[in-house]
Amino acid sequence: MTSLRPPPRSTSLRLRVSAPAEPPLTGHLPLTDAPGVPDPIEVTSRYLTRGGRPWFPVSGEFHYTRYPAGEWEEELLKMKAGGVTAVASYVIWIHHEETEGRIRFDGDRDLRRFARLCARHGLDLIPRIGPWSHAEVRNGGLPDWLLTRACTPRTDDPAYLEPVRTWFEAIANQLSGLDRAHGGPVVAIQIENELYDQPGHLLTLKRMAQAAGLSAPLWTSTAWGGVQLPPGELLPLYGGYPETFWTEADGGWPDTCRKHFFFTHQRDDEGIGADLRPTPVRGAAPTDSADSAARFPWVTCELGGGMAVSYHRRPRVEAADVGALGLTKIGCGSVWQGYYMFHGGTNPLGERTTLQESHATGYPNDLPVRTYDFQAPLGEYGQYRPSYDELRLQHLLLAGFGSLLAPMESFLPVRQPSGQDDRDTLRWAVRASAGSGFLFVNNHQPHEELPAHPDTSFTVEFPAGPALTFPSTPVTVPTGAYFCWPLRLDVGGLRLDWATAQPVCTVVDDGDDDGDGDGDGDGDGDGRTVLVLAATEGVPVELALDARTLTSVRAPSGACVTLDDRVLITGLRPGTDALVEVDTADGERVGLLVLDARTARTAYKGVAWGAERLVLCEAGAGVVFDEHARDGQGELRVHGPAGATSFAVLPAPPRPPVVKGAYVRESADGVFTRYRVTGDGREPRPVLRAAEAVLVRAVGPAPEPVTGVRGRASAPADEHYDTTAAEYAITVPDGLPLTGTLLRVHWSGDVARAYVGDTLVADQFHSGRVWDIALDRLPAFALRGEGLRLRVLPRAADARVYVPEEAQGTPSTEGASDAGGAVVAVGRVEWVMTRTWVVGEG
Repeated sequence: MTSLRPPPRSTSLRLRVSAPAEPPLTGHLPLTDAPGVPDPIEVTSRYLTRGGRPWFPVSGEFHYTRYPAGEWEEELLKMKAGGVTAVASYVIWIHHEETEGRIRFDGDRDLRRFARLCARHGLDLIPRIGPWSHAEVRNGGLPDWLLTRACTPRTDDPAYLEPVRTWFEAIANQLSGLDRAHGGPVVAIQIENELYDQPGHLLTLKRMAQAAGLSAPLWTSTAWGGVQLPPGELLPLYGGYPETFWTEADGGWPDTCRKHFFFTHQRDDEGIGADLRPTPVRGAAPTDSADSAARFPWVTCELGGGMAVSYHRRPRVEAADVGALGLTKIGCGSVWQGYYMFHGGTNPLGERTTLQESHATGYPNDLPVRTYDFQAPLGEYGQYRPSYDELRLQHLLLAGFGSLLAPMESFLPVRQPSGQDDRDTLRWAVRASAGSGFLFVNNHQPHEELPAHPDTSFTVEFPAGPALTFPSTPVTVPTGAYFCWPLRLDVGGLRLDWATAQPVCTVVDDGDDDGDGDGDGDGDGDGRTVLVLAATEGVPVELALDARTLTSVRAPSGACVTLDDRVLITGLRPGTDALVEVDTADGERVGLLVLDARTARTAYKGVAWGAERLVLCEAGAGVVFDEHARDGQGELRVHGPAGATSFAVLPAPPRPPVVKGAYVRESADGVFTRYRVTGDGREPRPVLRAAEAVLVRAVGPAPEPVTGVRGRASAPADEHYDTTAAEYAITVPDGLPLTGTLLRVHWSGDVARAYVGDTLVADQFHSGRVWDIALDRLPAFALRGEGLRLRVLPRAADARVYVPEEAQGTPSTEGASDAGGAVVAVGRVEWVMTRTWVVGEG
């Protein structure tokens, strides 16, 4: 190593971290865990603890009644592999008791089975019991029969509370023995939803739920919109979305969404549900007031994992929108990341009516009859979306370092953006304790590109220890970048003063093939701790190590420079081989592995072959870790293309894995071992196969626009699909497997529906997205015999409908059908085949 002074640099952006004036409040809320549990959950005024340690949960919404019960387990494992630690789900009353007195918990309604699957796989459960849920469901989830009664819903009217009591008792019976006192997964229960001005009613519902037998350490309520809550009884939960379907078609990108891409300490979002809150709540004490912020930690339950589309407004949400919003909220001070939705689904077909939110039931928005995909990280049929990779990268950070982050306060620089239209001031914040922390930067927002920031460096002043000014040479913060960098992070006795790369996780690398996890084959457990980091796209990698905590450094590329008490590693080329090896002053071995940004987004961490391992999977594919499979031996499953896939593992398993029905070829991939998996030839090899959509009925004139609630455009009436829609026939080829196969349709028009026979099986409002339909959800016998019929309606030129600019064209002139300028088109249609590769021990 050589000594070298860095060149002069530009003035840093500065921030001062102050020591907290008082420790957090404890024991001040009437929220207590069951006595005797081994990991008691407690709430301080700043963060939550579990088992006496700071706890940073990640919850994701998944509606069990909108997904086939036979697939719940695998989807829950996908959520767990994506970093979700708690599953939230509305218990939607109308889905269970469409007919009065006939409460159903069978099949896809089996709440108890769903809860037990969560428990089996170590996932917490948060039932959101209503009775009113919203959830874009008919009547907000209240059954039709209830609304015919002489009662006032969502109040303490005894005529309303009587059936609610019966409903709560039915839920309690389903969850009996699954509370914390019995080792169950229920950690929180949400009462009602978006009820703004009746704290007394919320308290009544909580007491009724407790009297019915429901219990949890945390009782929660949504807190946006200036809600009034019964003092101390309910933990206020917040949210924020990158886009909305519930605002006006011509309203543009709402300011209530824009603000979530800035670092602030304002928790409330007055925009969520505002279409159902037409007048301001008067006399409400805002739940993000100074008094509330001093008593409650910043907890979220509805950060937008995507967004639904309504007929009149059809927003598109991109992966970067979801990722930037989530990371920004951590920088703002969130201590619980809760996403709505994390997993999409399909509305069940009602026995009496359709079950979607609609103008027909007096609600302001017409939603699709069947699809509730929500553009979620895991789609309507469990498809992996790029947003899943964006969030999983952040959740790996929280899994590894959340106990450090949770008690850290959020600090904002003095120079703040001048307002929500300020696109020129760099947006950044620091979460910090006395002497260490994490830097957060967001330079992305939807719709409006933010400029790059050249010659940028930062200075952070801590109460303990000298200030940090970094990086050593100013860098350009690229347009669209959002990231978290560590400041004075301890890694196995090595102090990393900073890195221009985001921490992902740590893993113990044994460096050999004997499987003992110690690196030398002698069983003494002295394996190397590897900190995995993700490079920031467009920013040179720089690692700054405290020279006093190490004795030697070896980097595979770049240069090592000693400067005062610091070793700077610059010019490192990120990748699977970018492992910096360090011997610490304590005699430990530490590795710093910097993956490039794209590769880092393929990383998973879980237990496989008896130890925690880092697994890299191909983009668009996914990995689950099932510790209960193979008689408790566990297995890894890869959901990927039907013909072939690959994955890489660190540390390598003791023996090459075996994949049933496939050939496995092993090779080195930097410090990983990669396994390429190829089918054994007994299944179709192509991942994509062309399908044919035959036009059997030309399109008619576009239906006349109709308006409904609040003058918003209403979805076309059902009869138009029989008279006006263009109709396309799709035949399922003999030999095409139904399991794991999607029909992917590239189309344009207004609204499309798919039928098997006379049964509506799927639908979509056009927003420029492809339309996926899972074949294994459809009636197989009829599908094989009759095939699929797609009916596509055109949109009138004067319809008051917002459609993103990206969706304005048609996917193809071939296959287009028009009548008097009303154009629809079904362009490319293909079968997309996937497979679950079961990976076992060799």
